[in-house]
Amino acid sequence: MIITQTPLRISFLGGGTDFQAFYEQEEGCVLSSAIDKYIFVIVKERFDEKIRVGYTQTEMVDSLEDVQHDLVREALRKTGIEKKIEISTMGDIPSAGTGLGSSSTVTVGALNAMYLHLGVARDAATLAREACEIEIDVLGRPIGKQDQYIVAHGGLRFIRFKPDGTITVETVQLPDEARRRLSESLLLFYTGITRSAGTVLREQVENISDHLGVLRKMKQLAWDARECLERQAFDEFGDLLHQGWEHKKSLASGISNGQIDAMYRAARQAGAIGGKISGAGGGGFLLLYCPVECQVDVRRALAPLRELPFALERDGSKAVFNYRR
Repeated sequence: MIITQTPLRISFLGGGTDFQAFYEQEEGCVLSSAIDKYIFVIVKERFDEKIRVGYTQTEMVDSLEDVQHDLVREALRKTGIEKKIEISTMGDIPSAGTGLGSSSTVTVGALNAMYLHLGVARDAATLAREACEIEIDVLGRPIGKQDQYIVAHGGLRFIRFKPDGTITVETVQLPDEARRRLSESLLLFYTGITRSAGTVLREQVENISDHLGVLRKMKQLAWDARECLERQAFDEFGDLLHQGWEHKKSLASGISNGQIDAMYRAARQAGAIGGKISGAGGGGFLLLYCPVECQVDVRRALAPLRELPFALERDGSKAVFNYRR
């Protein structure tokens, strides 16, 4: 039995420049972090020839082609496993529509567990690259490449996407105490709004050529935010989050709405410096940068919303149980 633990993520700035339609023209970059909320993937050999997949429903099938969970099916295909296998996924939060990168977390975690089941270790870069191949090339999802790389590598990272297809993952240098202070200044609230990320992202991809100027500004904000973090100017970082959110809302019609705008406005009036909807937008989790001394007021202003306590996570996808016979 193999159990992998793969983190969810929050993306701060630069999202949209990780789409191939942008970075094949000029370098893109994203500032992002793994968080201490996880999806666990369990892989175990079966006695019979069947494939069993357990998630919000249970599948028991005779053939790989009959597996309905597309991410699991394609991870099995990628690793060459066709029978005699059980796969189960469990998450710390419901995965649908949260904006925390859950699809890529499942894909990376499944690949990691399946390779370990075969007795083969794959590094983070390989897991991320193969997850991108599954989600983008095989399944045709209209997504960028940041999620796969941050959840595979973990940590607080600056990820660069080069026109030649090269992707580099750089560590944002922060002492432990500074990392703790940054983590304590970040809040996540569930908006209660679910949405189809694919719909929002598909429009965003279609609009890239019309929004190159905005995307360049968002890319520069990511560079500026990295510099703010490394000199521990956290309130300035919060203001850059706010600027990034204002730019991001112009990329597609579904990224924000009146309800989300009202939540964000209430949080800012209560003391939050900046923030954004995590992921594609349109719903899911509202991320805020808020000085500790203002957090009671912000929580009061957003009292109807459920808060998700979290911290920044150092590790990427890893095995937490590995028992092979």
